[in-house]
Amino acid sequence: MRCSAVLEKSIALISGSVMGDEYTDILYFCPSCDGYLLAGYHDHFMGEETALAGAMLDRKEGDRRVALIARCDCPWDKNCRCEAHRKYFGVFLD
Repeated sequence: MRCSAVLEKSIALISGSVMGDEYTDILYFCPSCDGYLLAGYHDHFMGEETALAGAMLDRKEGDRRVALIARCDCPWDKNCRCEAHRKYFGVFLD
């Protein structure tokens, strides 16, 4: 983030299983930056969970991802294969 605000409530999250590993993306909206912070977690099939470095997304890209995630009834389900999950994770889903 550019402003160092504390963002406590996520706007959206989605999990997917990729090659046996679970990836979770979490989006937080920062009104000061007018953009999104993308945080991620990678739960290794053979190992420990790791947090992925956060990245700032501009408003347009963040809004696009939030709208896509909202199209799934169970975005936290790493085994979901709905259209939203397939578009978000692409051909990499298990």
